[in-house]
Amino acid sequence: MSERACLECGEKLRGRIDKRFCDADCRSSYHNRKHRDEDAYYRKINKKLKKNRCILNDLNDGGKTKISKLKLLQNGFNFNYFTHILRTKKGGIYFFCYDQGYIELDENMFLLVENKSED
Repeated sequence: MSERACLECGEKLRGRIDKRFCDADCRSSYHNRKHRDEDAYYRKINKKLKKNRCILNDLNDGGKTKISKLKLLQNGFNFNYFTHILRTKKGGIYFFCYDQGYIELDENMFLLVENKSED
C-alpha cells in the first residue's frame, strides 16, 4: 500500500482511505488558494468591464450621446471588453458593458446608449 500525503502540507495521512487532507485547516487552505488563483482571472476581466461601463456611463448624458472614438480612448476605454451584443434588424451591432452600450456610427463616431430593460 502506498503512503498517502496531505495535498496541502504533505504530512502522512492516517485514517480513512479516501482522506485527502490531514485536518480542516489544510483542507480550507488548499481550497482557498485554489479558488483565489482561479478567481484572479475573473476579477481582472471584471475590473476592465466595470471600468468600461463607468466610462460609458460618465460620458452618456441623457441616455443617448454621440461621441468620438478618440474621446473614448482618451478616457481609457478598451473596445476588446464587453458583456454582450445586441443585433438590430437593420444589421447594426450594439456592444454592451452591462447596461451601458455603444454602436459605431462611422469609423470615428459612436452613439452611446443605456439599456433600461430589466432582462
